[in-house]
Amino acid sequence: MTSLRNALAATIWGRALDPGQLARVTSDTLERSVPGGGYIFRKGEPVEHWVGVLEGLAKMSIVSPEGRVSTFTGIPPGAWFGEGSVLRGGAWRYDVIALRETRVAMMPGATFNWLLDSSFAFNRFLLGQLNERLAQFIALLESERLFEPDARVARCLAWLFNPYLYPGVGQRLQISQEEIGYLSGVSRQRVNQALQVLEKAGLLRVEYGAVTVLELDKLGSYGN
Repeated sequence: MTSLRNALAATIWGRALDPGQLARVTSDTLERSVPGGGYIFRKGEPVEHWVGVLEGLAKMSIVSPEGRVSTFTGIPPGAWFGEGSVLRGGAWRYDVIALRETRVAMMPGATFNWLLDSSFAFNRFLLGQLNERLAQFIALLESERLFEPDARVARCLAWLFNPYLYPGVGQRLQISQEEIGYLSGVSRQRVNQALQVLEKAGLLRVEYGAVTVLELDKLGSYGN
C-alpha cells in the first residue's frame, strides 16, 4: 500500500509543490477507507474537503425524487474531484459512492484555498482539471442523448483513462462489467456485448475483472 505522503507527492500537482508546501499538505490531509456501497459524501452534506481516490473505485451520482439514479462519472485511482464544490462552497450537489472498498485522501478546504494563494503551479493544474471536467460532462450529455449502448460503453471507458483527470490508471483498469454498467447506464448483459464488439475492433482487451485499452483515441470517438 502506497503511503499517503508518497501518493500526494506523485500527483501531477504534488510534483510541482516545493518541500514546505508538500509538507503542509501532507500534514493537513486525512485518509479514510470506505466499504463498497458506502458513501464518501452524500448530497446535502457541507463541502469541507477536496478529495482524491488512492485505491478502489467510486462514482458520482444523483437520485431523483422518484428514485431514478443517474450516474455522472466514475472516479478511479489517481483522480481528484470536488474542486468546483470547494470553490463554490455550500453543500455537495451529488452523492459520491464507493463501488468497492475505496481509500480516499481528504484535503481540507482551508488547505486547498491556501494552495490557490501560494502555488502558481497548483492554479495551472486546476485550470486544466476544470477544463477537462467540463469537456467530460459535455461528452456525457452528448453520449446519453445521441449514442447507442456500444458507443456509450466505449466513451465511458475512454474517460476513465483520461490521463489528466485520472493519471494513476495507465492503460489497464481493474473494473468489472457490473461496474461499467453502473457508470455507463447500460445493463451488465449489454455491457458484455459491447465489450466484445470493442475488443473485435481492436480498441481494447477484456480480461477477468479488468480492461486494457489499446486505442484510446479511437475508443473515445467510437460511434462518430
